[in-house]
Amino acid sequence: MRYKRADRVSALILRELAGMIEEGVKNPNIGFVTVTAVEVSDDLRHAKVYVVAHGDDAGRAKTLKALENSMPRMRRELARTLDLRYVPTLAFHVDRSFDHADRINRLLDEIREEEKEP
Repeated sequence: MRYKRADRVSALILRELAGMIEEGVKNPNIGFVTVTAVEVSDDLRHAKVYVVAHGDDAGRAKTLKALENSMPRMRRELARTLDLRYVPTLAFHVDRSFDHADRINRLLDEIREEEKEP
């Protein structure tokens, strides 16, 4: 099976961004963040970066805003480390799949508890 170039670039960007954020992007407003996925358009010009920001909703919004403010610096780092003609613009999105999975697990636990009660 052949992979599209966008898929390979997505994997590279994910690895590089995760390393940048782990090392610290020099922004104190960025809390504990995990990069879960990167989707790059076929023309390699745009990338959606999905992140899980831990904390309450206000903390998540603050972290997302800090990531967006750090985007130009991250793009410069990507340009320096990746051999691409164009470095994609980064758009950060909160990955809510873990919240949905947690909610489903809690609902399943409630159903199991109800079934145990006579």
